[in-house]
Amino acid sequence: MMTNKIVTGILATLMLVGTMAMTVGAQQIQTPELSEVGMKLHERYDGMLKNLRAELTLALPAIDEAKKAAYIEARKAEKDAEAALAKAQQQLGKIGAAQGGIGHAKGKWIAGAEKGIAAAEAALKKATTDADRAAAQKDLVTWQKNKEDGLQALKDREAQLAAALREEPKWIQERDAAQKALDEAKARTAKAVAAFEVGTLLSSDKLDSQLVKYVVLFEATPRGLAKYAEQGDEQTAMVDSLLANSDLMKQMVLNDCPAGNNYGQAMSIYTTIQKASPKVKEGVLQRLALAVALVHATPIKQGNPVDQKQAPETVDPVKRYLAYEKAYVDGELDSAFKSLTAWDLRFVVDGDEPDEVSAWGREMLRNYRPDIILDPDCGWRYVNAVRTDVKYGSQDQKYDRPNLQNYQNIIMNGGICGRRAFFGRFILRAFGIPAVARPQTGHGALVHWTPTGWVPCLGAGWGSGRTPTRYYADLDFLVTSQARATGEPYLQVKRAQWIGDVLGEKRVFGFIGNEPGPWYGASLYQQQAIVEASKAKTLGAVGSNLAEANESTETKAAAVVKAEVTDADKKVMVGANGVITIPAAACGGVQPTKSFLGGLQAFCAASITCEVEAPNAGKYQLTARIVTVRDSGKIQLTVNNATSAVDVAIPYTYGKWEQTQPVEVTLVQDKNTLVFSKPVRGFTLKEITLTPVK
Repeated sequence: MMTNKIVTGILATLMLVGTMAMTVGAQQIQTPELSEVGMKLHERYDGMLKNLRAELTLALPAIDEAKKAAYIEARKAEKDAEAALAKAQQQLGKIGAAQGGIGHAKGKWIAGAEKGIAAAEAALKKATTDADRAAAQKDLVTWQKNKEDGLQALKDREAQLAAALREEPKWIQERDAAQKALDEAKARTAKAVAAFEVGTLLSSDKLDSQLVKYVVLFEATPRGLAKYAEQGDEQTAMVDSLLANSDLMKQMVLNDCPAGNNYGQAMSIYTTIQKASPKVKEGVLQRLALAVALVHATPIKQGNPVDQKQAPETVDPVKRYLAYEKAYVDGELDSAFKSLTAWDLRFVVDGDEPDEVSAWGREMLRNYRPDIILDPDCGWRYVNAVRTDVKYGSQDQKYDRPNLQNYQNIIMNGGICGRRAFFGRFILRAFGIPAVARPQTGHGALVHWTPTGWVPCLGAGWGSGRTPTRYYADLDFLVTSQARATGEPYLQVKRAQWIGDVLGEKRVFGFIGNEPGPWYGASLYQQQAIVEASKAKTLGAVGSNLAEANESTETKAAAVVKAEVTDADKKVMVGANGVITIPAAACGGVQPTKSFLGGLQAFCAASITCEVEAPNAGKYQLTARIVTVRDSGKIQLTVNNATSAVDVAIPYTYGKWEQTQPVEVTLVQDKNTLVFSKPVRGFTLKEITLTPVK
């Protein structure tokens, strides 16, 4: 028999959670009045929620007030220690800031001014009119003043560094003391959490079926489910089917629930995908179907080309699934795709790009830069296309074409941090690699999955940004990803959170900027313990120094993953009809790489020289099989040191293989030298063909 004290406690908890559930529901779902059918459904779902809450509250162990108070006190001490450490680290940061300021003064400021002075002096010497001389003299004065300012700034900053270095020993002592205090505070908090004695409960799946059903009803809200189910018998059956399927509910809540908490819509999408494909039964394709259903439970606006007015407004989730299924079956995705979890896959299928643009991205990179696909460095694989081919700068964005999709325009015309990060995430998703936006103050960047953990890319390291997920701070996202990678142990984290929901705690998915209650606190400390036990490696940022760099295609030939070149690869072929075929590997000035067409191909960013022996002298039509991702202008061809060159147009091929328009050249019998010079922009070459003119 329950005592009056226990009954009173349960009722108070029920009232608190009921009030919170209504508040959450009001914030997340604002729906019109329910129909009569909907009201009955609401009453039914609400009854389920209340019954589960009562059953679970009785089944769960109580944490006494003394242990709660000890936990709260320990958390306060930990936060105070964190603040003290942050202050000490900020002091030490003055040294790095001063050093950076000195580098800036010497590099961009003074060195830039010296370049400006040299240019102005050269212009002054070349000036032929009074106006030209006056303009050059004005520039010279401006740059000289700029250099003087830079020298003064350098002097001031060197003084600041000297002062900071004098304080460095004291600051290091303060930092070390603060770190020690924080470590001790964390240990006390962990001990306070351990005193809850809930390890056995969190390790058991005994209550899972009740907990996950409660969470589904709580997140969706009885009203939200009723509003979906009142649409008709099919929708009611969808909700009933979900609420009867403990395994599917567990998968959904384990993988962070449907977007907008739209469980009914997620169930509908998942069921439709199952009907559309017989391959959804198990493995990665089942997880893929679940991820699509969860992410697209709230429709995602599709990023269509401007002039495609009739294109679908939102991404079709079933087509999204089928597109990735086909790419996977056809072997177009990264080999690691098959090992991704449903949570990982959420960050593959959530893009705004039309599916055909994703397919274009795969085809484009396979054709244009296969070396980037073959890169053994998983930190740069695929996303290195940003570094090699997305020009830094916004000056060419005005040339974006309305018939092209956003990501196609980005690789054509470049952009600054945001557009570069957008393209990076797009090309990673296209090959089945999870990627998440990770903006930081004043800069756009990303983080993406690798087999050894998530890595920041095109921006500063962990701790510098945020994510558009429930794990707002990037460090909270990181530790969650590391804990999830352990598999079964991570369930302990989720169980603590589910219990926290039952008992009305505020949802807190990370320590940064939040203060969790006892159960959510237990979940976060358990998560930390799991990560520490797994000895997870935290990967440093790649490309942090490129965040604002202007690295053009022409400077990146060294980025090519080189292939071994044999004599057979370089052999020039002459057909029975006299047609000469020069493979890319036979040309000088290129770095061949493996081609998905077979054999080799080469990325061309500078002058190219080809030696060819013609069986007969005479006129030939020259064409080249190439790929470009932007307007590439022309390249000049000089044959046998002729005094004049022939312009060869390098067309925009949209990332596909195409032949250039033929140009006529004259060859002598036997040895000829062809020099292609002054390419406007880089392009990829498979072969050059010379066809005799009859």
